[in-house]
Amino acid sequence: MWTGRFLRVAASLLKGAGCGPSGPKIWQPPTKRYFSCLLVHRRSVLQYPAGIPAWCHFYGGLKPTVLFPLCRTLKKDAKASIDVPAHPLTVTDIKQYLRSKGVPFHDGYSCLHAPSIFGKPKSDVPEGGVKESYSMFIDKTTGQFLCKETLVEGSWEDLQDCLEVMQKEGQTWISPDILLSYSETLEDQDERERELKEVHRIWSSSVSLLDLLEEEAQLIKTMFQMNKLTNTTLKKFGVRFFKPTKSLVFPWFSGRDSSLHGIKLLSAASKEDGQVVYTEATVPKSSNYHNLFGLPLVGRKDTEVVLTGSEIDSMAVSQATGLPTLALPRGVSCLPPVLLPYLEQFKKVTLWLGGDMRSWEASKIFSRKLGLKRCSLVRPGEFQPCPSEALVHGRNLARIVKASIPAAHKSIVSFKQLREDVYGELANIEHVAGIKWARFPELNRLLKGHRNGELTVFTGPTGSGKTTFISEYALDLCMQGVNTLWGSFEIKNVRLAKIMLTQFAMQRLEENLEQYDSWADKFEELPLYFMTFHGQQNVKTVLDTMQHAVYLYDISHVIIDNLQFMMGQENLSVDKFAVQDHIIGAFRKFATNNSCHVTLIIHPRKEEDDKELQTASIFGTAKASQEADNVLILQEKKLVTCPGRRSLQVAKNRFDGDVGIFPLEFNKTTLTFSSPVKGKQKLRKVKVEKTENPEQTEEAETKVKAEKHLKPAKAPKSPRSVKGTSVGKSEENGEGKKQQ
Repeated sequence: MWTGRFLRVAASLLKGAGCGPSGPKIWQPPTKRYFSCLLVHRRSVLQYPAGIPAWCHFYGGLKPTVLFPLCRTLKKDAKASIDVPAHPLTVTDIKQYLRSKGVPFHDGYSCLHAPSIFGKPKSDVPEGGVKESYSMFIDKTTGQFLCKETLVEGSWEDLQDCLEVMQKEGQTWISPDILLSYSETLEDQDERERELKEVHRIWSSSVSLLDLLEEEAQLIKTMFQMNKLTNTTLKKFGVRFFKPTKSLVFPWFSGRDSSLHGIKLLSAASKEDGQVVYTEATVPKSSNYHNLFGLPLVGRKDTEVVLTGSEIDSMAVSQATGLPTLALPRGVSCLPPVLLPYLEQFKKVTLWLGGDMRSWEASKIFSRKLGLKRCSLVRPGEFQPCPSEALVHGRNLARIVKASIPAAHKSIVSFKQLREDVYGELANIEHVAGIKWARFPELNRLLKGHRNGELTVFTGPTGSGKTTFISEYALDLCMQGVNTLWGSFEIKNVRLAKIMLTQFAMQRLEENLEQYDSWADKFEELPLYFMTFHGQQNVKTVLDTMQHAVYLYDISHVIIDNLQFMMGQENLSVDKFAVQDHIIGAFRKFATNNSCHVTLIIHPRKEEDDKELQTASIFGTAKASQEADNVLILQEKKLVTCPGRRSLQVAKNRFDGDVGIFPLEFNKTTLTFSSPVKGKQKLRKVKVEKTENPEQTEEAETKVKAEKHLKPAKAPKSPRSVKGTSVGKSEENGEGKKQQ
């Protein structure tokens, strides 16, 4: 804990040095940086002796102003790795601490409300009572706080430090300037100033649609499919048009003075089939763009709001219903917890994020953060598309919002309550199948797509390239916007990131170092995070970290490499197979409860080299294959029917039963398995007649394999999907009976 003297001295020194912009400041842990050369400071010659070592780091109010040429500053972004304390913070811990310090509070939906400790307490109380004057919000899950009056925000540790200082000094409030941010480096300061200049340059160069010719304005509205939006609505929300890039400009007004903090540029392009595709770009970058579009238009007494996935949808709802509307900054991909305090005033939140199944799934996930009891969801359907389409087609948007269904659900439901969900899955079969892989089209034909809430078990021989394959497998999805968390206990994160960056750039960057920064900047924008664990870990700690990441970053895909590294910390007196079954059950429950896909890598049993791996080859009991929705096996044998050293077998597919095997070709230069395979035969589907006796099924499989070794099968002209019982299923059923 800080002492009052240290805070006062630090504040006076930094204030005297003129560090940072004016206004409330926040203390944050210093960013970890590694310097490859000595930084020269403005006053180093005058104030420091000549014998300063070259490795010294400079803190306090000093800022680097000159950097020797040909040196690079490597930044380690704290957001790139996920780690939680040994004892995760709970809402009970937060409440007990506030009570011990005499801080009054009351429960909100996702935050605790408390009076601000920054600045002198106000003598006048609002009409709503004492609770309405509580302007400091503390996140129940993370302890992160925000004071709406002074815009001071920080971590739970920062708030504890301030309360400790107040108690020791006998004060009832503390100056917002007491929380001072760590002085920026030259690179950070230049980047922030450059982004702010770019924001103001684009904003000043853009024009209001009212100032354009009527024909030009109508053409722009047609291009962005917003013909039904009136000029009054566009002016109300401050939308402009940037001619150089032919983009709509949506402003981010924030702060007590409603200053311009950032912008979003929306460009439109038309496909051959007439469908319009939108492209977004934000300044600052998307990870720092926390704009609730439309927030300045919301009144303090408003108690109902409609959350949408895009700015155009938000304006459509506002124009048609007159309700307060807000657009999430990153659509359906993420709801950052830093925005939750701004949504605490609303007693009813209606989520209408779009008209597809992905928006529907995101609505259910976001409602858990916001509080299920106050949330209502607009179910997508033929007569309930996204708000902008509903406005174009003349739908009654007010009626659609009013007909939204409660997010809270009971443990027991009837088919009447499930009827619309079933119809939605039947009518949107492609969307229900999940996100397609761009690099593995054969995998799409078998698994159909990547779906939330499922458990995938992946296995393969030691040294066959399991981690390398699953890296590209996950990278493919991450590049399509799937928020991904890597838990690599076998290899370090630096090596894993190097593999994924090589796969991302499709070239060996060690031979093209001049391109490293360019590719690294693009790779950094991916929604990819890493756990900081390495080696054996306790399963509870891993699950707590996963839960923490799902809340903070809306993670929808977790990769665990591998299960055996979580078994070493358990009680040695317990049967190892029972421990493994417990861990698999915990991951199964996590995937279902959090609507998050978990990919679990498990080493196989020791098999003979001349035998192919099967579902029964997975280490442990049959529980792994029974609990899994998908079982993938990386085969490293040279097969007669599937040429190539490696191939991927889908041994179980709970979604529609399709199983099969297709070859993989490894490219050592790019570390990828997605290179095109030569030859006509790329995919082999497997079908075995179902028998009641598992032993007969195994004999039939052996006979089929023997015949195929004697006489290779001809390649089919086109791959066919075979529904029904598969080899994987038969093997699994037989194995399960044997275990019983």
